[in-house]
Amino acid sequence: MSKAVSDRALVHGIGARLAALRDSDLAHAFVRSPLVVASAVALAMILLLGLLAPWVAPQDPFDPAALDLMDGKTPPMTTNAFTGHRYLLGTDDQGRDVLSVILHGSRISLLVGFASVVLSAVVGMALGVLAGYRGGVIDALVMRLADVQLTFPSILVALMIFGVAKGFLPPQAHVDAALPVLILSLGLSGWPQYARAVRGLTLVERGKDYVSAARLIGLGPVRIMLRHILPNVLGPVLVLSTLGLAHAIVGEATLSFLGVGMPPTTPSLGTLIRVGQEYIASGEWWILLFPALTLLALSLSVNVLGDWLRDVLDPRLGRR
Repeated sequence: MSKAVSDRALVHGIGARLAALRDSDLAHAFVRSPLVVASAVALAMILLLGLLAPWVAPQDPFDPAALDLMDGKTPPMTTNAFTGHRYLLGTDDQGRDVLSVILHGSRISLLVGFASVVLSAVVGMALGVLAGYRGGVIDALVMRLADVQLTFPSILVALMIFGVAKGFLPPQAHVDAALPVLILSLGLSGWPQYARAVRGLTLVERGKDYVSAARLIGLGPVRIMLRHILPNVLGPVLVLSTLGLAHAIVGEATLSFLGVGMPPTTPSLGTLIRVGQEYIASGEWWILLFPALTLLALSLSVNVLGDWLRDVLDPRLGRR
């Protein structure tokens, strides 16, 4: 009997929270913006299809037995004259279904984007809170390091980190290490924005009464930073992370397009675009067009959601 009561209480609590979310200012602002709703739907579809790529893709582009070179360069919505196979978005030069490689490629691009943003946020928040709370030499050192890194384009910093990391690895490990090295290079190139934002908020929070009270009861600096200050500076970090996701996805595509990102055997959107641009002059436009449109839709939808979230969460803009 007590378990049934507990289950009903749990369901009631979840329902109450969903109702509160539905009636919140954030939900009303979301519903009133058709562009934001469309962007959210597009992003959700890309995320879902990317996660389910091994099950929903018409072909496994990583299985050589599933490929036929005779299917190579088949235009969209046409039947191959040699094999009789028909592909919705055509095939590339290796006979891989373009729709399948886009689904798998977007999965890799999203993985790199999310992982690099998490790395940037963790490093930036840690250094920002430390610099803002401790001040002095630590603050000056962290901020000058951030200023120096911000003087260079982030893609150039990522290229440098990528090259240095690859230099420490043996040549035979380059292909297997391409994904973690790419995440590391993009993640370490984006931390200064988080550090500067969190440092400024920490300077404000550390002078408030609840921080002084925590010191009076004997809490250590690490516990104050983690348990009291950090939760109060997460709002702007969420907005920065949303905008940083779009930058990370485009950064991955740029590095892969330049040939220093993912290898052709593990296609990301950037790799597909790099391969496709080699065939645009010979008339196989679909090899480039569809991956480029997917990248455009993905980055645009994330940017729109990030801009909307910034506007809603920033009280100075008065758009609630």
